[in-house]
Amino acid sequence: MSAWSLFCSRTSKAPWSSRFLMMPDKSAAIIDKWKVKLEGSGIPVVIGGHDSASPRGGRRDDASEGEATTGSCSPAPDKCESCIWPQRIIGCQVRREPPDSTERYTRWINQLVPDQLLTQVFTSNGPTVIMPTWFCSRAWFSHVGPFDEGGQGVPEDLLFFHNHLRKGGGVIRVDQSLLLYRYHPNAATRSVLETTIWTHRVRFLEERVLPHWAAFTIWNAGRQGRRLYRSLTAEARRKVVAFCDVDEKKIRKGFYCYEDSQERPKPRVPILHFRAARPPFVICVKLDLTGGAFEDNLRSLHLQEGRDFLHFS
Repeated sequence: MSAWSLFCSRTSKAPWSSRFLMMPDKSAAIIDKWKVKLEGSGIPVVIGGHDSASPRGGRRDDASEGEATTGSCSPAPDKCESCIWPQRIIGCQVRREPPDSTERYTRWINQLVPDQLLTQVFTSNGPTVIMPTWFCSRAWFSHVGPFDEGGQGVPEDLLFFHNHLRKGGGVIRVDQSLLLYRYHPNAATRSVLETTIWTHRVRFLEERVLPHWAAFTIWNAGRQGRRLYRSLTAEARRKVVAFCDVDEKKIRKGFYCYEDSQERPKPRVPILHFRAARPPFVICVKLDLTGGAFEDNLRSLHLQEGRDFLHFS
């Protein structure tokens, strides 16, 4: 099955690059149609693709020789006219097809405020602007490095995004819906194991945040909070001074004992009510699932995201 991409290279008449990925069923006809339209507007077009039997996603920019490049995205003139900032990935809001697919995820994509584009990079949702909307200079793309072409099971967009942040890159979102983002259950993204994503997220948290915190509290004494604790390195675990929760049963227990630890005595971490715990917090509670109760509790503490707490779930 061929995977086709359309590229618009930079020229004096076409200042920005654009690219979109088509499904293989009618992709050739669709691309030919757009090629005529774009070249009629003075935008040179280069068509590239591959015939590999292995899914490689919309990441390959071999055919693009312009000074700006994107991920796989729909034609969006407004977006292409947006200013390219050095060392930035620019994304946009999206609409889902079917409209009722991944509702919570789509709300998260579209409602993050500018500061959260950098503070919420540790959540299970992945990059705070989604890969199909990415737009950046080719010079910056080359500086960050190529996508990991390991094939199915490799979260290449997440790895690229992490490397982008490591090199000091920023994130901008155009607050317009410029992409119709189709969901289907057989997408290559679903071949990436949750445990793989989890491991990368934990290591990135340990690399980027925990060295700057002398101690911290894990918000959630349940399964996800304990899983995070067990996944940390021994050095990072020693910084966990408490779990916190609202579940009275967990709080009455008083502590969590890490039974599989090789340390003697085994670590026993206190479990506190969230109002008795002290920040900073790594929050392992999923957003948008409690009718606003969790969000209200968090707001009541008057904390600053990024300084006093980070979302991990």
